[in-house]
Amino acid sequence: MDSYDQPSATAADASPADTQGRTVISDTAVAKVVGVAVRSVAGVHALGSGASRSLGAIREVVGATDLTQGVRVEVGETQVAVDIILLAEYGYPLQNLADTVRRAVYSAVEELVGRHVIEVNIEITDVFIPTPDAEKPASRPRLTERLGAAVKTPVAADSNNPLETGE
Repeated sequence: MDSYDQPSATAADASPADTQGRTVISDTAVAKVVGVAVRSVAGVHALGSGASRSLGAIREVVGATDLTQGVRVEVGETQVAVDIILLAEYGYPLQNLADTVRRAVYSAVEELVGRHVIEVNIEITDVFIPTPDAEKPASRPRLTERLGAAVKTPVAADSNNPLETGE
């Protein structure tokens, strides 16, 4: 039997998805969706390991936040697998936090990406314990603030200095 004998699909028989092309969703796009979903969960202090959080802090100073930090995804045709590394806030039960993060990821990926999530692996590497306000050292003013204050500070006129008395 040759190809001429086989029935061919006509435009009326084909579904719109078959005739309009295919959609490819990159790992980066899915990782950003996951990163935003995880950061929205109360009790998640930060994403990533210690080294990646340090680099992330530097990026934030220059205004370039990495939403994929601490997130690794594998995207297939219809399924997604997710690995997350996070730093929890003290006071949140860790297993409950992991379950809440997992639900947020499932919901975001399935609703926004349109793929089925097959697994979400979560590694909680540390717990952030905030310092009470009374124990926090006074913050040091920035250099620009110190320079600005030095320029704006009025100097009392000295009668012995001809430059300040206008003589």
